[in-house]
Amino acid sequence: MPKMNVESFNLDHTKVAAPYVRLVGITEGPSGDKIYKYDFRIKQPNKEHMDMPSLHSLEHMMAEFSRNHHDHILDIGPMGCQTGFYIALLNDDSYENILSVIESTLKDVLQATEVPACNEVQCGFAASHSLEGAKALAQDMLDKRNEWTQVFADEK
Repeated sequence: MPKMNVESFNLDHTKVAAPYVRLVGITEGPSGDKIYKYDFRIKQPNKEHMDMPSLHSLEHMMAEFSRNHHDHILDIGPMGCQTGFYIALLNDDSYENILSVIESTLKDVLQATEVPACNEVQCGFAASHSLEGAKALAQDMLDKRNEWTQVFADEK
């Protein structure tokens, strides 16, 4: 296949084994700041996916709660394929640190009693949420915490 501009389009999705956290790339700005982008894969590509209400709620919760654990989270955005999220942070090259941030954030999800910004004023599709679904996804990921550093099936 031809090399694509988007890093994940060059990843052989048949070779990965979710769940995992993988550094996708580092972008350096003109002032020397670096953005680290991670692939936080929750579901196995082309085999399973997150349902939209659960994904949507997990996105709200991770976006809000992750900032309690790291001062330079730039973005947490869902993948269109519904198998994971991209996480971008500024000037932190510690893989162990991002693993810790994700773990702490997922633990916060389990303790939550509501989905942040789950209303028509703050959300573009407030009817599409599932607190229980987000908690189930978080628990599943925490149960598999020891697998997060192994990206490819032949590593597991």
